[in-house]
Amino acid sequence: MSIKLVAVDIDGTLITSDRKITPEVYQAIQDAKAQGVKIIIATGRPIAGVQNLLDELNLKDAGDYVITFNGGLVQDTSTGEDIVKEIMTYEDYQDIEFLSRKLNVHMHAITKEGIYTANRNIGKYTVHESTLVNMPIFYRTPEEMANKEIVKMMFIDDPEILDAAISKIPQEFHDKYNIVKSTPFYLEFMNKNTSKGNAIIHLAEKMGLSKNQTMAIGDAENDRAMLEVVGNPVVMENGTAELKKIAKYITKSNEESGVAHAIREWVLK
Repeated sequence: MSIKLVAVDIDGTLITSDRKITPEVYQAIQDAKAQGVKIIIATGRPIAGVQNLLDELNLKDAGDYVITFNGGLVQDTSTGEDIVKEIMTYEDYQDIEFLSRKLNVHMHAITKEGIYTANRNIGKYTVHESTLVNMPIFYRTPEEMANKEIVKMMFIDDPEILDAAISKIPQEFHDKYNIVKSTPFYLEFMNKNTSKGNAIIHLAEKMGLSKNQTMAIGDAENDRAMLEVVGNPVVMENGTAELKKIAKYITKSNEESGVAHAIREWVLK
């Protein structure tokens, strides 16, 4: 059976280190679309952080979808309709925010509208995330967060500070939340049902596709869930060694248009 759905991570996968889509990747995606293959961006970013890429790649036609917040939100890109939305409770916020203070690590929460932090001295990685995903930052006290629809929360700090905090997170938090380290300075907390994998399973069922008709392309630990559920997991050459162990295929690096290579080699041939 030919592959009909290809889920593609952004950072370290779709785009180069200077955040560009190469002409080769652009053309491969257009050629796949022309043959009826659904190309689905699957990212930890919020929706505001992918709109420019959806526009650039012409992925806003009827029946196109996008997976954001590592699977916390799945939307129809042509209408903006929410297909899947997994949110966190105010009690979740309180528990994770208190833990961040206890472990002395910066933290922020993200909704569809923006990035919220209770850190009066806003962390540099919160500013970095704001720039990366094109979202505003709001300073709010914990008491002011009661009515927010939080999709995910993040510990964000220098790698050595973050790693020290990670080692002290109680097991009960791992049991209650889906916790994923997406970069050396980002640790993400999400609803237990939230993952790129669950989002892809939902969309594949919606489209009537079998496992063998699905592919995912990624490079980092937050891509593991989607690579494990598809029939054709592809890991970038620049991907982690642990992730490569579960790959069916290894493609070229993001600097060498690895997404284009994967599409042409294993989807369009």
